[in-house]
Amino acid sequence: MQFTKIWALIALVCCAISSFAQHQTTIFKGTIYLDNQPLHGATVTIAGQKTISDSKGLFEIKNVKSKNVRVKITSIEAETWIEDIILVLESVNHHNFNLVKSNKAIDEVEVLGLTKVQEVSRQAYNVTAIDATKLYNSTLDISGALDKVAGVRVRESGGVGSNFNLSLNGFSGEHVRYFVDGIPMDNFGSSFQINNIPINIADRIEVYKGVVPMWLGSDALGGAINIVTADRFRNFVDASYSYGSFNTHRTVVNAAATSKKGLTFQLNAFQNYSDNNYKVNVEAADIYTGAYDKNAVVKRFHDKYHNESVIAQVGFVDKSFADRLLLGVILGQNYKEIQTGARMKSVFGQWHRRGSTVMPTLKYRKTNIIQGLDLIVNANYNLGKEQNIDTVNVRYDWYGTSKPNGTNGERARQLYIYKNNEGLATTNLNYRMGENHSIALSNVFSTFNRKGHDELNPTNAAYEQPQKTNKNILGLGYTYGIQDVWTTTVFGKLLTQNNKNGALDTTHNRFGYGLATAYYIKPNLQIKTSYERTNRMPTPYEMFGDVENQEANAKLKPESSHNLNLGTNYNFAINKDHRFVVGANLIYRYASDFIYNRLNNNQSKLVANNREGVETWGADADARYSYKSWLTLGGSITYQYLQNKQKYEPNYSNISPLYNDQMPNIPYFFAHGDASVIFKNFMNEGNTLNVGYNLVYVHEFYLYWPSRGGQKLVVPKQFTHDFNVVYSVANSRYNIGLEAKNVTNEKVYDNFSLQKPGRAFYVNLRYFINK
Repeated sequence: MQFTKIWALIALVCCAISSFAQHQTTIFKGTIYLDNQPLHGATVTIAGQKTISDSKGLFEIKNVKSKNVRVKITSIEAETWIEDIILVLESVNHHNFNLVKSNKAIDEVEVLGLTKVQEVSRQAYNVTAIDATKLYNSTLDISGALDKVAGVRVRESGGVGSNFNLSLNGFSGEHVRYFVDGIPMDNFGSSFQINNIPINIADRIEVYKGVVPMWLGSDALGGAINIVTADRFRNFVDASYSYGSFNTHRTVVNAAATSKKGLTFQLNAFQNYSDNNYKVNVEAADIYTGAYDKNAVVKRFHDKYHNESVIAQVGFVDKSFADRLLLGVILGQNYKEIQTGARMKSVFGQWHRRGSTVMPTLKYRKTNIIQGLDLIVNANYNLGKEQNIDTVNVRYDWYGTSKPNGTNGERARQLYIYKNNEGLATTNLNYRMGENHSIALSNVFSTFNRKGHDELNPTNAAYEQPQKTNKNILGLGYTYGIQDVWTTTVFGKLLTQNNKNGALDTTHNRFGYGLATAYYIKPNLQIKTSYERTNRMPTPYEMFGDVENQEANAKLKPESSHNLNLGTNYNFAINKDHRFVVGANLIYRYASDFIYNRLNNNQSKLVANNREGVETWGADADARYSYKSWLTLGGSITYQYLQNKQKYEPNYSNISPLYNDQMPNIPYFFAHGDASVIFKNFMNEGNTLNVGYNLVYVHEFYLYWPSRGGQKLVVPKQFTHDFNVVYSVANSRYNIGLEAKNVTNEKVYDNFSLQKPGRAFYVNLRYFINK
């Protein structure tokens, strides 16, 4: 039955292609350079039509009617270019333009173009884009940048390398999917997580809230994060090193070299290290004397983390057979000491984990295979392994004192070595049927197979049980749009997943669909709405556990949700000096068989469970103001209410006392604010001093169900203040940054009682050269 549906979708695409294919028209394409480097964001005007050059300086205008045209190119960085060109009709015309750098002051230039970040935010989806390039001189990782977005809370269990849980409009954990350049990160391994990937890897970060574009090929329930890597420069070196509190070291090197014939080599390498030996407030008892302190202040003594990662790729760009063809390998390793369990009442002194990633990769992209048809193919397979090492028969207290513990290890004596062999293959086809119509087909196949053995318990049959899953997501979408007037996309997704856990063999099939539309009341005022009936399959880690603090639950059911978004964006200027950008969104979600994490029976681990229904109402807003080119202010605010809609509980005949309760352990009201002052040509021409401030507020929220009275407990409200100073020399070739985080030393918590670091200071050095 499923194969019938798949072939029906493919047949529909083929029919659409053959039915809508149009006669060849005159197309004008080109590449814009500034000082021999691709120029992004330039506005190109030809025969009354306008477009914007992309990150590679490329632009394209279709259906040009005239043979003789005047080309006008404007950019904030370059002198205006005007040229008369004779075109060959009913053909593809390609021209290169090398603009001259402008000597005008910034407020004398007419800005007509949009940056790539602005273009993404104008999509019909509820999406926010972060310009990562503005954060390159900080010590932030990807998760730190996301924490500034309206509707987003990144919740970590500790310091560098700790477990994290991103909440997006109230949906968290596996409800939110992560991508790099549109490729799912599901199989990247423990060395590649958003809280250990440095911000310098990204060009921008796209945050889709609720409805997720079909081309991402995801079964996300609550949204998606797409990390778009930097490829603006063909020959460059970007290196940085930072050092700070708790003996924290971070190193990042990004480089690329491209020949005139299109042979390219690209390298991304990064390293994180921290002792994470910050002070925490805990209930502590001496393991020998029993002396008890309800509010002891102790250092975390077994929380060291480090990871080292390399992404290397070689191939060709801008060739007749491929716009991009890259073969590569991702290598990574990490070491993580485990200080606590799911709560800080559990403390460990020698239990630790190791992990590695060895992943061959393939990336292929070609536009206009035939006129209007684009193809993107990606594939990878992770051959890495993980180790859970709990081999000492002792028990620790918070003072670092140990005591013999029979033969039980610290939690469960084992030396479990296993491989989560995970493979992924994605294909995207997009066919442009004239100026206003396009149709897209997407397919994502993923596989998971855990194999391992416990060297301390070689006869334990539990580790020999099959733990496998195969998942396929097939999507079809159609888009109609009139530039700067109206755009609409409709799509459908067919999901199939087969799971094997020991003798248990299950197969799930789901079909989802959605729509996203946007209308421009005027060019700078947009309203948009989107709806999706979405489905999410349980992940391998929810079904089989993570062999640390996540307990297995192989009987999880897929969850589904009605997601509805309504939003608006408005950017305007009072005059040339005062500019504003504001946005607001309303959300509604109703999720069935909602998967959430709770503490297991002995409260030592988390376990995923289904709830019959969860309803969410929410709103968020953000605003940004800039004065000339030296002052920016911005902020966001989020409110979300998640309500339990499970009316009856297992083994309980009456209406559940938890019915209509607010879902516990989820922040529902939080805000962010920032300000920066920029001093250009500070002390010398070409030097820039940037002074910044960040504020994060999280309102108090319940740890347990509100109906439980005195047992519900409260995570207290939290204010944190961060300051930063960045000095850039020689047009940003040399940079030094100083950061002070949580300067008031606030006690901050994200998950249960797990305390995060207090006051910390960092220095960051960065060097950038581009030729």
